[in-house]
Amino acid sequence: SGVDVYPVQTAQEMLAAVERLLPVDAAVFAAAVADWRIAGAHDQKIKKKSSGDLPVLKFAENPDILARVSAHEIRPQLVVGFAAETENVIENATAKRLRKGCDWIVANDVAPETGIMGGACNKVTVIGAAGAETWDEMPKSDVARQLALRIADALT
Repeated sequence: SGVDVYPVQTAQEMLAAVERLLPVDAAVFAAAVADWRIAGAHDQKIKKKSSGDLPVLKFAENPDILARVSAHEIRPQLVVGFAAETENVIENATAKRLRKGCDWIVANDVAPETGIMGGACNKVTVIGAAGAETWDEMPKSDVARQLALRIADALT
């Protein structure tokens, strides 16, 4: 209730939809968009060859939606990204925040031994210009609620 959904299938469609919605007060980029896509996708099935040779696939880089909005001429007041890391979580996420130009990065350790991926709970660190704040482990819905409250506080 109260949520507008804009269905997209590609990163290019997502970028176009996001840019159409600007200006906004805050933008939260929680989608895990693939870094790469197949360049020149085929219209037909790629059939097996009796030689057993694998098909050659060429890749193209998808747009970096977080970085594009962070640098957009109609930039939101607050831009929040996410970093799923498996090592050097704080260092890698801090570097990502700077590289992408966003205000905050919500980082979490998704190494298999944490149980975060597919689990009900999460432990995140919110990284901003003022530093990093690690939250206690909590249900993922509580992480979302706490993040929404923090965003609301930042905008007031």
